Amino acid sequence: MNREQTESSSSAAATDAPLITQSAGIDNLGQLILRAAERWPQQSAWCFDETADTLTFSQVEEVTRHLAGELAAAGIRSGDHVAVLARNTLDFPAAWLALARIGAVIVPLNVNYRLTDASHVVAHARATFILAVDEFRLLAAAIAERCPAVRTVLSLDGMLNRWRSGGAANVVLTLDQASRVHTANIQYTSGTTGKPKGCVLGHDYWLSIANTMSNDFPFLAPTDVMLTVQPFHYIDPQWNVVSALLSGAELVVLDRFHPSTFWQQVRAYEVTYFYCLGLMPTLLLKMPVSPDDRNNRVRVIQASAIPAGLHRALEERWGVPWYEAYGMTETGADLYVDEREHDELVGSGCLGRPRSHREALVVNSSDQPCAPGEVGALLLRGAGLMHAYFDDPAATETAFAGGWFHTGDLASIDSAGRLYYRGRTKDMIRRSGENISAIEVEEVLGLHTSVDLAAVVPVTDELRGEEVLAYIVSAEAAGTIPAQSDAARELFESVRGHCAAELAYFKVPRYWKLLNDLPRTVSERVAKHELAQSGSLSGTWDATEGRWND
Repeated sequence: MNREQTESSSSAAATDAPLITQSAGIDNLGQLILRAAERWPQQSAWCFDETADTLTFSQVEEVTRHLAGELAAAGIRSGDHVAVLARNTLDFPAAWLALARIGAVIVPLNVNYRLTDASHVVAHARATFILAVDEFRLLAAAIAERCPAVRTVLSLDGMLNRWRSGGAANVVLTLDQASRVHTANIQYTSGTTGKPKGCVLGHDYWLSIANTMSNDFPFLAPTDVMLTVQPFHYIDPQWNVVSALLSGAELVVLDRFHPSTFWQQVRAYEVTYFYCLGLMPTLLLKMPVSPDDRNNRVRVIQASAIPAGLHRALEERWGVPWYEAYGMTETGADLYVDEREHDELVGSGCLGRPRSHREALVVNSSDQPCAPGEVGALLLRGAGLMHAYFDDPAATETAFAGGWFHTGDLASIDSAGRLYYRGRTKDMIRRSGENISAIEVEEVLGLHTSVDLAAVVPVTDELRGEEVLAYIVSAEAAGTIPAQSDAARELFESVRGHCAAELAYFKVPRYWKLLNDLPRTVSERVAKHELAQSGSLSGTWDATEGRWND
């Protein structure tokens, strides 16, 4: 695609602000920490609700420098890949930034992973160290046994305890030497047709997000109090960390999302900004109305996929504007609605316009720009994108074909240059905000001794967006076990228990169906589109409800 195509009516680019590519004098996350500590040394930076840990910006610099020394003394060097297992406590951001300060690369592990899925990530990322809190030491040790490249498992609790007790820090002479393009993360996200892919994210990725959050809408400032509830192994809390460091805002971290007490905590911490996604808006609206609902200091809520039919109700209940935002692990912060167009777009489902460092293009199946209103593939380009999929040049080349990142999402654009989400082309299941690779689940199903063939497809669910339906073919059951019987249920429970031991809980299928065979294509592949099209829950075993569906 040429430049003329990008300037057609089906492309969008920020035109009211210059491209934001860096903050003066900041080339890496360590320098960002130093700047924050110099500007706001005694101002509260991090507050962890579960543990009551509260750190100033000066203490953030101190703890990350201390941990950097501990990690270097343990043998971790610039460029090493280090898997990290930690929850929403000081442990994760301190470890992440300490690794970044010595030029090492974090490989965040989903704390819900078990042996199979965690070992895949560690092995694929070529991690040579695992850094874990004590809660996950046994799992980390088991992973290390499966992954010969892992040299040792380190105790994150022990390192932080030495900092808390005032232990002397080891001096690291090469601290904060990474360049903007130096890798900071290998962040795993579910692929379209295979196992999770590792997104190679540089320091420039994080600095670009922080810049746009401070200099584009919502204009975060030292007077803001941000709140994050997503697990730290996702990118959302991580971009909250870097945005707070650049803007001088305080970041409050909850252990997880609790709908019943969420707004109580928003009020208690005097939060002014938070981001949410998935089911959070719907679940919050389901909570009992309180006379304190509008008693809050929140000035901006950004959310991905705000339910259009609930948008106005969300704003009226809490008296706060909700702004749509779009981004991906691979691309960071991409599209947004700001205060200038907010009122017009409430309830429209509009994604808004590209941020100042981003361009967007909508194309048809021939890679030609779509006319306004026509649905096509959403492509993105600009500063701060991921560098590549780790150790997957074919997937990288496909994703960046023609110099644009192919999101796998469908969109349309209106005559004013605003974008609208129209679905996705990716072959994955999205359950309660979690991306699930069908092939990964199918491989684990196939390891069960009673399973000969398996296929996994999504089924629509009102609460979770999508649920997982597993079709099972079992040679020992064929012709002998009725599809709806106690024997079939016992088979499903056995396979389900196997999955629960090997995969994160959200990947374990809820619905199960026994078949004599699976439909095939002419190339002898499972015709999953036929299974998905059938989509009926009739005759399935609902493992959550413990009943057969008629």
